[in-house]
Amino acid sequence: MKILFIGDIVGSPGRNMVSDYLPKLKEKFKPQITIVNGENAAAGKGITEKIYKEFLNLDVQAVTMGNHTWNKKEIIDFIDDAAYLVRPANFPENNPGKGIIFVKVNNIEVAIINLQGRTFLDQHDDPFRKADELITQAKKRTNIIFIDFHAEATSEKQAFAWYVDGRVSAVVGTHTHTQTADERILTNGTAYITDVGMTGPYDGILGVEKEAVIKRFLTNMPVRFEVDAKGRNQLNGCIITIDKTTGKSTNIERILINDDHPFFG
Repeated sequence: MKILFIGDIVGSPGRNMVSDYLPKLKEKFKPQITIVNGENAAAGKGITEKIYKEFLNLDVQAVTMGNHTWNKKEIIDFIDDAAYLVRPANFPENNPGKGIIFVKVNNIEVAIINLQGRTFLDQHDDPFRKADELITQAKKRTNIIFIDFHAEATSEKQAFAWYVDGRVSAVVGTHTHTQTADERILTNGTAYITDVGMTGPYDGILGVEKEAVIKRFLTNMPVRFEVDAKGRNQLNGCIITIDKTTGKSTNIERILINDDHPFFG
């Protein structure tokens, strides 16, 4: 079983990269399931129903979210009907949407969970305890459990991964938009990477026009952040190989495509 995950898709540059490269990635790696993080897909913050459906039309099986889940208000109108859209499960219980979904491929179910960290982010419910609950729920149906842990602090991501090591197939970190080079299989069989990175502008700062970000640091004055749609683009992701019987991962490989690291199919 192979799962392809594409990290934080930022605005139209990110969506264009997915459209351009996803068919090539599928041809190269032949994943059974493709998951993308779409919380920045609409102009850098949030997602729309149109964009969500565009991902599904590209043969994406699940779209995870994060702290920008509610930035586009229209999501409230469609999230309950979006069977393959997963928002952080540790949001308050009265929030619409769901934090776990099950995707079936070749008669094998895969549980996909989205959780959000609390260090330097909003103080939602404890993601560690919520993970316990959802893992128990998922194990009744499958041993293959994939978690997108959307968090700021490296220490929180690492702590979480070790906490669930051996109980889930993979923990991939999102949110910081900078790919880390620490992909590994933990001692009990969980694939891990602190941050998969982002898909979108390569010459901006975390996907935003660099001039605005620099001005903010120089002046400490409010500035308007816009997605950098003028420069080069990148795609960051990972491919994870999982034993479909045990749910343990056997390999995780980073994917990095940009002008300095061109794609060779």
